[in-house]
Amino acid sequence: MQYLARMQCLLLVLALFGCGGENRTSNPTGGGGGPSTTPPPPVQNSATNWQFSTTSAVSEMPALTISGSVGRSGSAISAKFHVDGSNCFDPLSTVTLTGTLTNDDLSLTSNSVAGQVTTFTGRVTHDALAGWSSPGQFTGTYTISGGCANGDQGSVTGIKLPFINHLVTGTLMASGGETFHLEGDMTLQGAISEGSFGITGSVAFDTPCFGPSEIKSGVFPSGSYILGTSVALVFETGNGTIAFLGTLDPDKSEISGTYTASGSTCDQTGTALLVLVPNR
Repeated sequence: MQYLARMQCLLLVLALFGCGGENRTSNPTGGGGGPSTTPPPPVQNSATNWQFSTTSAVSEMPALTISGSVGRSGSAISAKFHVDGSNCFDPLSTVTLTGTLTNDDLSLTSNSVAGQVTTFTGRVTHDALAGWSSPGQFTGTYTISGGCANGDQGSVTGIKLPFINHLVTGTLMASGGETFHLEGDMTLQGAISEGSFGITGSVAFDTPCFGPSEIKSGVFPSGSYILGTSVALVFETGNGTIAFLGTLDPDKSEISGTYTASGSTCDQTGTALLVLVPNR
């Protein structure tokens, strides 16, 4: 009942002050008293967060997940990606691609990574690269020449992920069955040079184990960041650290995953579901 009351309070604040573009103060009321901070304004950065999936036309070549930032300056396009699902690409290595956008036709070619050069050719939905406010999809083909994945080719689709500047509520369930909740805010920062986007903010938990907590911004693969649909959050609680790793479902505005609390008097592991509530 207390958790529902806090949710009603948050929604009332949104209803009263939901107009305008400025950031507003979040004051969650978890156990031990919630933080009262105004989230920093998002960095104005033309780069947006994308995730691509490939289907190879070559037998025994795996499907790939390709995630990172795509930026535009006029007709010039630049991207920073990470490739997952391949034995030929190190997922920690950044693949840099450059190319052009002509009307809605997009062409990108990568630098050489372990001797491999990747090319994307296809179409994006109109205004998909104009900024965060417009949804985006890509449909096309890819080829890889040179190196370990030489000759791989097939179809590729991509989606642009929504901007994160939200109030957040969540339920965490420890492996022992205990359940507790969090409330706070999250704000996306500008793209980092290797393609991820840092996340900052603050939350409060309704458990005496963890007091008001800050979200520690980071760069893939450490700290708090989003890369495609992969979301990592590190909460510095004053009683240890909670590390969360999950997957964003943009249709449901939910992030589901697992967490580990360490260095505290309440060390534990479990699952978590975070729900994003628009803050604008």
